[in-house]
Amino acid sequence: MHRRTLATALVAVGALATTAAAAPGAAAGPPDSYRAAYHFTVPDHWKNDPQRPLWLDGQFHYYYLYNADYPARIGTAWRHATSTDLVRWADQGVAAPKGTNANYDLWSGSAVVDERGTAGFGAGAVVMMVTQMDHPTPGQIVDASGPQAQFLWYSTDRGRTFRPAGDEPVIANGGRRDFRDPKVVWDAERERWVALVAEGDAVSVWTSSDLHGWEYRSSFEQPGLGLLECPDLFRIRADDGSWRWVLGVSANGYATGDPATFAYWTGSFDGTAFREDEARPRWLDHGFDWYGAVTWEDPTAPDERRYAVAWMNSWAYPYTTPTWDADGFNGTDSVVRELRLERTGASYALASRPVSSLHSLATGTRALGDVVVDGHLPVDHRGVAYELEADVTWEEATNVGVQLRRSADGTRHADAGVHGGYSYLNRGGTGHPDATGERVESRAPFDPGQRRVHLRILVDRTSVEVFVDDGRQVHSSQVFAGPSDDGLALYSVGGRATFHDVRITDLAAPEQRPARVLADFEGDGWPQGWTATGDLASAAPTAGDLLGQVGARVADTFVGPGDAATGVLTSAPFTIDRRTVHLLVAGGRHPLGSEPATSVQLLVDGRPVRTATGDDSPHLRPVTWDVRELRGRTAQLQVLDDATGSWGHLMVDHVVLSD
Repeated sequence: MHRRTLATALVAVGALATTAAAAPGAAAGPPDSYRAAYHFTVPDHWKNDPQRPLWLDGQFHYYYLYNADYPARIGTAWRHATSTDLVRWADQGVAAPKGTNANYDLWSGSAVVDERGTAGFGAGAVVMMVTQMDHPTPGQIVDASGPQAQFLWYSTDRGRTFRPAGDEPVIANGGRRDFRDPKVVWDAERERWVALVAEGDAVSVWTSSDLHGWEYRSSFEQPGLGLLECPDLFRIRADDGSWRWVLGVSANGYATGDPATFAYWTGSFDGTAFREDEARPRWLDHGFDWYGAVTWEDPTAPDERRYAVAWMNSWAYPYTTPTWDADGFNGTDSVVRELRLERTGASYALASRPVSSLHSLATGTRALGDVVVDGHLPVDHRGVAYELEADVTWEEATNVGVQLRRSADGTRHADAGVHGGYSYLNRGGTGHPDATGERVESRAPFDPGQRRVHLRILVDRTSVEVFVDDGRQVHSSQVFAGPSDDGLALYSVGGRATFHDVRITDLAAPEQRPARVLADFEGDGWPQGWTATGDLASAAPTAGDLLGQVGARVADTFVGPGDAATGVLTSAPFTIDRRTVHLLVAGGRHPLGSEPATSVQLLVDGRPVRTATGDDSPHLRPVTWDVRELRGRTAQLQVLDDATGSWGHLMVDHVVLSD
């Protein structure tokens, strides 16, 4: 996705809409944390586009665009998190840093597991195609205006870190203004790769046998939806047993009265071109803040079910959030959804629901049974992180719903429900990000003769997600209520309504701890607090281009007299407060205990408790140490080179402490 210029905006209260009471002012509350409880949030600074997760070695590997320089400068890297259940995430730090090659920062793209090694990086390598600027000038780097093209990066450590495969594009720009966000999929029927690239108001289709050489095949044009971004393509089996292809994009539907979220079409794909079933798109979300979405296979049911996640923000007001001043970050995702394809008459549509593992965060459920409402009925529940579920029926009522994040005096709240021929989420009665007041109530079509609706509503500190009738329509929007506005009420207008089987489930906040980079060796000297002896005392990190290297430099004991050089590098003391230590090691195979050694070890009380050596190769390989039993202990990292013969040196890079 294109990087916009930073802008200044203020949290505002939206204009009064038809289904919300007027708000007297900005949402009140103490200056408490606004960090979401159970939604994924960036550890610090900035995040935007999600990148499609991979299922690898029993974990989901999730990447997203991250800017450690926000708000001073634009420009994103790919940061990495892992999960086994899609609700608890372990930060793994930056996987693909910006400024590594001549093309500077990384925008959106997609990663694939190259099981056959078609790209030449080895069977099982993780390869990503990503948009970068093609050799931008310094001025173009500042405002992200360089020519967009598609580049390959690769990982030889199972997706933990990536390195650029050169500086030249594999799909060149060719004079296009907008040319980005490649989505790569494997076409099993034709045994080749397919890439979709966003080109303004079109999506182009390309094919390749090796991820390097690409051939243009077709274009899927959609004028009228604004700038198309982050395309998607997948095959799924519907509930009637038939197979359909789905092509999706993040699009701006405001000009046509549609959302600005994820538009999609069902249809067919013959390996070269997509043909839609219907000209008009459907929308996977009708709210204001579900953008840059990605979908991926459920490995337990790859044919019938997919997952999806989106950035909970909008380019209409991307920098407007209380989280920056309160918590030092700007970037929250939606909950992960499970997608299924349903046939409705002659058409097909995606329905979505929160991932089932979300209930593992439940700390308690209140079952209120059936509740008859005529007017407004406050509910004896207070909280800012919960799920509410109910079936609502009515005969004469014209408007039924729930007041969320309600203030104690009832003057501030967000409303979700059904009014006549539409479902809605209205945030105009409390704090929200749109200073213009134009984006306060989202709407989705609803059959006015139905007189029954199932509501499943997720509330968190800065968001509300409303799933209507088992997720056939969804509204996802940011809501910036004050921390003390934690009340709840049911309402009906124009007659009574019955809320059946009302259940409120409080959801806990899983621990989200950022990874700690112990050493990246990117400086002009050894990292701060490190000591060096012997030939290493007068040395420094070495510029290199080793297979698997992260960044521009590594710690290499091949200094001065080369293999004959000896010495010891020792880190500053640090506390072991994560589960694992990850590092990259290459060089001589001389393990500790078989002197003379070339080895790296973890020291506790001055004694080695973990150790690794090279494999007589210049290729950096991943090493992972489980350090859970050492939690709370003070440790140091040591790089030892006593060897003076062949392969008498060691290379070490990218030492990270993470969960």
